[in-house]
Amino acid sequence: MAFYKVICVAAVLMLLTQESESQLNVCGQPSLNTRIVGGQDAPPGSWPWQVSLQRSGGHFCGGSLINNQWVLCAAHCFRSITESSVTVYLGLQSLQGSNPNAVSRTVSQVIKHPNYNSGTDDNDIALLMLSSSVTFTNYIAPVCLAASGSTFYSGINTWVTGWGDTGRGVSPPSPQNLMEVEVPIVGNRKCNCNYGVGKITDNMVCAGLSAGGKDSCQGDSGGPLVSKQNGRWIQAGIVSFGEGCAEPNFPGVYTRVSRYQTWINSQITSNQPGFITFTSTGTDSDLSVSCTGLPPVPTTTTTSSTTRPTTTTRLTTPSALVVCGQAPRNSRISGGTSVATAGSWPWMASLQKNGSHMCAGTLVAVDSVLTNSNCFSSSSVASEWTVVLGRLKQNGSNPFEVTLNVTNITLSHTNGTNIAILHLSARPTLTDYIQPICLDNGRTFSEGSVCWAAGWTAGRGGAEQALQEFQTSVVNCGNASSSESICTGSFTLEQGDSGGPLMCKQDGSWFQAAVLTAQSTSTRKRRAIRVMSFTRVSSFNTFLTKTLGMLLSPPSTSNTTNTTTTITPTTISQTSGGPPAHSLTFSFFHLLNLALCLQLFL
Repeated sequence: MAFYKVICVAAVLMLLTQESESQLNVCGQPSLNTRIVGGQDAPPGSWPWQVSLQRSGGHFCGGSLINNQWVLCAAHCFRSITESSVTVYLGLQSLQGSNPNAVSRTVSQVIKHPNYNSGTDDNDIALLMLSSSVTFTNYIAPVCLAASGSTFYSGINTWVTGWGDTGRGVSPPSPQNLMEVEVPIVGNRKCNCNYGVGKITDNMVCAGLSAGGKDSCQGDSGGPLVSKQNGRWIQAGIVSFGEGCAEPNFPGVYTRVSRYQTWINSQITSNQPGFITFTSTGTDSDLSVSCTGLPPVPTTTTTSSTTRPTTTTRLTTPSALVVCGQAPRNSRISGGTSVATAGSWPWMASLQKNGSHMCAGTLVAVDSVLTNSNCFSSSSVASEWTVVLGRLKQNGSNPFEVTLNVTNITLSHTNGTNIAILHLSARPTLTDYIQPICLDNGRTFSEGSVCWAAGWTAGRGGAEQALQEFQTSVVNCGNASSSESICTGSFTLEQGDSGGPLMCKQDGSWFQAAVLTAQSTSTRKRRAIRVMSFTRVSSFNTFLTKTLGMLLSPPSTSNTTNTTTTITPTTISQTSGGPPAHSLTFSFFHLLNLALCLQLFL
């Protein structure tokens, strides 16, 4: 009986202990914050996630607490500063005088984004691991983070906080209290016109008044830009740079937090931050902005079914509907081996290391590329790789191409043939020349079905080394037949083709049936031809769903039940203020245990 009583006590303690699977049940809810206006000292406890980074007793940057042991900051704060010299203050109100609610921690690790560019301030984001965890109070609590797919339209009200200068070279008055100011979002198109086209990337978000007068400034770097939705404060940006401070027509520029959900979660693997999708309503007025050198807003018309109206969506908008398997410039109806034309296979990706093509891949999500894990036998360090989309020729002009850095490489680690997912530093703008392909999730490709392969290898495609395409057909695998294999007639595969797709068209959409590998050939003969065997993409469904989230779907038609859907982040975003479903299950289970325990003690 004593043993069971011990178990019961443990169950009660578990019930009383805060669940640490996610910060969604605690983030972004400061009990002492009632902010409705801006430009003033912040009352104590208003922004409990705000931290001060100090060195030799002096404040140099801000930051935000995102769980009980990690702080989000700007990479530029650590250009010449090491973690060993930094102390993080939490619950701090003023830089001078007494701070009864403050605690401090040293920093055990600083992780700057691998693609941070100090020249352009792109990817200006860093994570700081505290030497030990902190206890949440009314004055110390985490902020929620904007999830992938969040939209911040022009005019959305946001708040920025910090101990920075109140003007160029003007320090805050003693005792240097935490300051707060309310500023509206400025759309990226407008911000590009202000700063010069090309300066503001999709990894940035701007906020400020056209007349100036309200802004972040020196010393605020690394601090949070937040906005409130459904009772939660969500961090939209990280103070990054600006032209002076509060200058007219030069809004502050912030790192766009929603672009980094995958990267943040790849670094913080337990007790992950609470990501919430911030959704703007109405119309984005920034779409109508134009200036010299600014490209027009890309649009596409997508008919999702015969019963729905035709809608126009802006493909660069993160929340836009994305479908897969569409190649508007592809009219493949006959075979052979030939040089592909621009846009024929818009999902094709060239994986490059040190500027040289190594393998092929395919765009399979808005920011992810599928390839063969064999490509990374020499190096799987993400920062050494880039991905080129929209490319036709390895040598020569490619007016439609886009080059993106790789932020993370995830290998499948399954038996037999392995695949890999590359996460890109940004979402490419989808055009006729850049589109995602659908992934086979268990479709039937009958014998005789016509399929295609494509890839680049040195010595093929003439001096320009243009993309090559190969037509083949599905054949019976014979004794090697299994639900995990697909077999085709023979075509030549070389190392540069590895990682590319075997593509088959069904119901008007292109599906990737397999990932090519140069070692996939079989010497078995059938009908005097050599048969090639590949592991089906559907064999990796568990890995793909875990890594990519919900897979993209083709456009729905009147004779199919497929629906148009957007890519879903791997970490589920919660838009309401309620607890996650697993928290409710957790609580119910332990309440039941508690009831049984009471019977033992009575």
